[in-house]
Amino acid sequence: MAKKDKVKILGEEWSDERVKGFLNTRAVDGESEDFHILLTAYRGMEAEKFSRFVRFYVEAGRDINATNQRGETLQHIVSQHACNKEYKDALAQAGANS
Repeated sequence: MAKKDKVKILGEEWSDERVKGFLNTRAVDGESEDFHILLTAYRGMEAEKFSRFVRFYVEAGRDINATNQRGETLQHIVSQHACNKEYKDALAQAGANS
């Protein structure tokens, strides 16, 4: 049986600088850097923090409709997950295609 390797920390402070730090994420294996940054933020942030991040992402001139190597946008991927409304809304408000 697989063991969780991360401990969830509640009440941890996420300053704007920390949220913006995800903009420095680098892609590997030829994946679109913009898509990789969005995906990493989605996987690593609660909805409220992700919503803040998306604003910084767009302000930095990043592509909200960037795709992975299969041609999927993050909005497409998020739409397939349960409990996604806040993430999906944040992407839509930033101009992500459905």
